[in-house]
Amino acid sequence: MRKNAKVTTVCVIATSILIAAILLDLHMAYTPLSLSQTIDGILGRGDYVSNVVVRKINGPRIVMGCFVGAGLALSGAVMQAIFRNPMASPYILGMSSGASFGAALALLFPLAFLPELFSVPACSFIFCFITVFIVYSISKTQGRTQTETLILAGIAVGSMFSAFVSFLTYISGEKMAGIVFWMMGDIGQYEWNNVIIVAPLVLIGCLLMLTRANDLNAMMLGDIHANDLGVNVAQVRKEMLFATALVTAACVSFVGVIGFVGLVIPHIMRILMGPDNRYLLPASIIGGAAFIVLCDYISRSIIPGDILPIGILTSIIGAPYFIYLLIRRKKEMGW
Repeated sequence: MRKNAKVTTVCVIATSILIAAILLDLHMAYTPLSLSQTIDGILGRGDYVSNVVVRKINGPRIVMGCFVGAGLALSGAVMQAIFRNPMASPYILGMSSGASFGAALALLFPLAFLPELFSVPACSFIFCFITVFIVYSISKTQGRTQTETLILAGIAVGSMFSAFVSFLTYISGEKMAGIVFWMMGDIGQYEWNNVIIVAPLVLIGCLLMLTRANDLNAMMLGDIHANDLGVNVAQVRKEMLFATALVTAACVSFVGVIGFVGLVIPHIMRILMGPDNRYLLPASIIGGAAFIVLCDYISRSIIPGDILPIGILTSIIGAPYFIYLLIRRKKEMGW
């Protein structure tokens, strides 16, 4: 009972923060809307300006932010369970570098039959999956895949694609600003038709991950113990890698590389409610969505008349926490 009460309290608080962040972000405009105007805009009974600001300008950005934050946070929690490593994140297999290379390629060499708004996400999505395929192929030996080999292969392949991105940025000339801005991460340039593409992919991947919560609990005890408990470790790992790749690719391909969401949020939720993935995974979804929307609101408020790319803000918050984790890990392991 005490455990359930704690989980419920954390989820209620996280949901309240998410709702408050959404209302704050929805009212953002050149002349900010009042709370009543924002609510009227949500319900579609406000004046023309309120309806346009809430439903057409801010609405798609916030819904995109919710899906991206939820997807990245959940993927981070699953990666940490798969690798039994508190430093794991959705980008651990080099997916962000592969996606960045695809985006840079599309920005530098546009596809004649596709507008840039769609060609960049398409190329980013494709190269994100190519990266995962290469990493998985390298690490697979005699039908088995070791987690240590996966991580090392991800680092190597990610570094290779990062070098390619640096080269493309170097030769990009006047298009350098577009590549750099995309890599900073931004959720503000898309409309409802883009959300409709991202949402189903994120939902499918998230549902697949949520159904494996019990298996992930077993895998955190070690592969041998998980096998003894009847878990097909190789199959579950393969499914989870596909699900996290699908969600990460869908998110990154549209909004760019937004760092530390998949590292910070699962850790905060784990500290608050414990390591049980049956509760941790849903809580990470709520926490990730709240974190991204709150960061988006702050990024639009911190510099009057300008918008700070959200990826910068998440890194400013996430990097110190990552350093804290390293120091804590050093003390625990006696390094």
